[in-house]
Amino acid sequence: MMDLHCGSDVSLDQLMGSFNHRIAELQQLMLTRGVQTSNYTADLGSLDVTVRALEQQLLKIKAHLKNDAEALSQAQTLIELSSQQQKKLQQIYSRLPSHLPGVDPVNMEVPYTSFHPPALENGNGSIPPSSTGTPANKEKKKVGPPPKWYLTSEEFASLSSYMRGRLTLDKVNGAIDEMAGFAEANAKLLRTKRQKLGDDIVERVLELREIAFNEAVKGKYFFLESDMRGQILKLDNTGKAILTILRHLGRLGEFRFGRQRAFTLSRP
Repeated sequence: MMDLHCGSDVSLDQLMGSFNHRIAELQQLMLTRGVQTSNYTADLGSLDVTVRALEQQLLKIKAHLKNDAEALSQAQTLIELSSQQQKKLQQIYSRLPSHLPGVDPVNMEVPYTSFHPPALENGNGSIPPSSTGTPANKEKKKVGPPPKWYLTSEEFASLSSYMRGRLTLDKVNGAIDEMAGFAEANAKLLRTKRQKLGDDIVERVLELREIAFNEAVKGKYFFLESDMRGQILKLDNTGKAILTILRHLGRLGEFRFGRQRAFTLSRP
């Protein structure tokens, strides 16, 4: 468009110059023939008015072309800015984790509360009364699901390359899902009454209760090293690398109880 504008300026200037040159030639021709120019004053005046009117129209055309050229330049600038913004948004979208930090949307209706294991049962399988004389299970509190504090892309990028290894953000956040599942399974076992437990699992529940009442773990969701049998989190090098990352970023607490290692889900 700019080239067309420049080309139009040259053509219009040439046209005006051609008119003026033509008038001068006519005047010169009449003088050389000895003709009185007074006889053609009216015609020349009329021609001059016409030329001036054309000049005004040509100036208007030039102004219109100039405005169009400026508008096109502004439109091109807007297109470039929009393209840059689109690229930025695409980069942001590509770096977002598949899991956003926070509580699982499926369980949003249940507020998270610290997990408190039930009291140990008496020999007859009943729950001992509280100090006030009211049954401990008279009013049950809602227990929220295990927390899932996912890693963000910024946190994952802040890790050193040797710590990340071949791990990806999606894999680490997937492991967080599995850890919450391990912890939820343990919490359900701890909430189950003795009468409903099978003989093959009583020993495990007693072990979980012993750990759950330890001050380092009490009131928190936890899982054991022996629970790590998920699709992602296993007792292999990958699983150990994930645990290292989550401990480093404050997602896990680690405690040892005899031969067992327990991991608590911690707020970063």
